[in-house]
Amino acid sequence: MQTNPLAIAQQNLKEACDKLGLPPDVYEILHYPKRVLTVSIPVIMDNGQTKTFIGFRAQHTDVLGPTKGGIRFHPQVTLDETMALSIWMTLKCAVVGLPYGGAKGAVICNPKQMSPSEIERLSRGYIRAISQFIGEKKDIPAPDVYTNSQVMAWMMDEYYKIQGEVNSPGVITGKPLAIGGSLGRETATAQGCVYTIIEAAKRKNINLQEATAVIQGFGNVGANTASLLSSLGVKIIAVNDSTGGVYNPSGLNIHSLLKHKELTSSVGNFPGTIPISNGDLLAIKCDILIPAALENQITKENAEFIKAKIVAEAANGPTTPDADSILAKKGIPVIPDILANSGGVIVSYYEWVQNLMNYYWSLEEVNEKLKIQIIDAFKHIWEISEKHQTNLRIGAYMLALERISTALSLRGWI
Repeated sequence: MQTNPLAIAQQNLKEACDKLGLPPDVYEILHYPKRVLTVSIPVIMDNGQTKTFIGFRAQHTDVLGPTKGGIRFHPQVTLDETMALSIWMTLKCAVVGLPYGGAKGAVICNPKQMSPSEIERLSRGYIRAISQFIGEKKDIPAPDVYTNSQVMAWMMDEYYKIQGEVNSPGVITGKPLAIGGSLGRETATAQGCVYTIIEAAKRKNINLQEATAVIQGFGNVGANTASLLSSLGVKIIAVNDSTGGVYNPSGLNIHSLLKHKELTSSVGNFPGTIPISNGDLLAIKCDILIPAALENQITKENAEFIKAKIVAEAANGPTTPDADSILAKKGIPVIPDILANSGGVIVSYYEWVQNLMNYYWSLEEVNEKLKIQIIDAFKHIWEISEKHQTNLRIGAYMLALERISTALSLRGWI
């Protein structure tokens, strides 16, 4: 089974290029990032000792515009994973029509075992290491796994110190509102995912007020997705996080569960629920399954046991190509990550635009723009996948690659 994320990204890229009949030069240019940085970041820890962390920044292509992508802090993150995520970011931006290429950043660390002051010193050190390669018209970082608006604030502040600037807030998105953030950014990924679920449910004749959902991963995206779906009448019957899972076939009270997690830092031991393993959670019969954790969660080994009517990928790369094929044979549409979780980068783009204009929009305006943009992309992808008799992922890749290859041609790269 192929689980290397870079190889998976390249495999999907090649399949879509071949289906479109694109010149071999397109795949050759896009199968590897334009620039990849590996940096070492010495940090003075709270005990006075210095620890060196390894970080990465992959900038995939700037053919459509400056590169854009989050920064994750995670103990298991790898360079291949970072490069794959930069490729997916290019496709994600292209599929929803943003004037960006893809990028991704990462630092190998475990923020759960670090103090806020250590995380701040690490965040500032990372920006010092990559500062000459980023900028609001060059490469624009954002939050990702285990980073947040506070981390972005520290990073922007450090960039200002290095560059001697105080008027380029667009260098980083996902910032707090007080220093140039956008309304709606915190919940944007979840909101965009829910918009795509609503569209898929219409096409599968699923009444959301009578539907059930299972969410793997209860971080920012998973928790917000649960809240938004619950407000639409969807019954959330199981969720998990890195500490364990909980199940109640009658439905979970999401408001109470959020309070429980805030108090205990875990969804585990939530009153009135049955503990459930990750494997069993994925196999629960439901209408909507939402993987909102990490890569390679639905694989050849467990795809046969998936009983959902729709899979919506709130996480990046949660389904392997082998599993995609199995789910397609079972008639289960997978809303691919480059569409389902594109709400975050769409509203990051809105934040960047607002920063450049120095004029800010209301929450209603942000959400309405997001809804129009992501639904338009969904409709295009659904039409392409039906026309070419392929799954939604390859349909999304095809839509993105049509736009990217046109730009490559117009600019004389192919």
